[in-house]
Amino acid sequence: MIHGKSLLRGKPEEQEVSSTGIQTFIKSVDASNLELHSFMLLRHGIVLAEKWWPPYEPERPHLLHSISKSFTSTAVGLAVREGLMSIEDQVIAFFPDEITPEIKQNMGQLLVSHLLTMSTGHVQDPTAPMMNQAIGNWIKGFLEIPVEKPPGTYFVYNSGASYILAAILHKVTGQSLLDYLQPRIFEPLGIEGVIWDTCPRGINCGGWGMSIRTEDMAKFGQFYLQKGEWNGQQLLPLHWVETATRSHISTEGEQGIDKQQGYGYQFYLCRYGYTARGAHGQFVIVLPEQDAVIAITSDVKNMQAVLDLVWEHLLPAFL
Repeated sequence: MIHGKSLLRGKPEEQEVSSTGIQTFIKSVDASNLELHSFMLLRHGIVLAEKWWPPYEPERPHLLHSISKSFTSTAVGLAVREGLMSIEDQVIAFFPDEITPEIKQNMGQLLVSHLLTMSTGHVQDPTAPMMNQAIGNWIKGFLEIPVEKPPGTYFVYNSGASYILAAILHKVTGQSLLDYLQPRIFEPLGIEGVIWDTCPRGINCGGWGMSIRTEDMAKFGQFYLQKGEWNGQQLLPLHWVETATRSHISTEGEQGIDKQQGYGYQFYLCRYGYTARGAHGQFVIVLPEQDAVIAITSDVKNMQAVLDLVWEHLLPAFL
């Protein structure tokens, strides 16, 4: 599966994948004028197809946008295993210095699990007003934004919730999210040169701002496909992987049929598996039934159009 720090390469037909189907997918992408930057397909842990569109190249890190959230969720799973926190913990308990009577009343019912599933009770994404907090205190900015529905009952896409997860991890581990994941996930998987933006107070953004290479995206997908196991070591609990990648709340109001399949712990379900996905067409697609992973970077407005081509041409290519 892995040689040194790189994934093994093979030929499609050796792993019962149609090379014609792969070629048709690439031709369809080009014909559709979708601006893909890179594409990698794995089956049984082996890279069977990869392509970069100039000026993008294999060693160039790519901004993941909201795929960052899935790494944050992974860190939460590790911290839970280490006994540093629980998903049933009250969010305000981590930030006693920020609590006012108004915040306690507003956020008193909010749990870590609600952050993970983006069911905080907000009816609009609170990220922008959170970031506009005048003194750069995004934690306080988030906690002050009113929630209008009971937590756990309503899905609204919420990058601010992912940031608060990163802030909790920063608090309970005494490390940045990037430093915490380094020996636990990045080094074992051979992921190097990770970049992750921070807030004005030096906390990794959690919900966005991470950059890695396409092959490292594929490794992350393969790691989840293997249910948290890598090179014989169970790095992330099996139960966490299974729980994080099943639906906890309805996403019927989202745009695009694949985003309507439900939401896990910072992962979207999709029609044929689940995805870590980021703005402008960043995807780590995990297909358990096919034992396959697809990593895509791009700059597109219509992300559903990319997935439609994947289902139309690549799904039938698995023989």
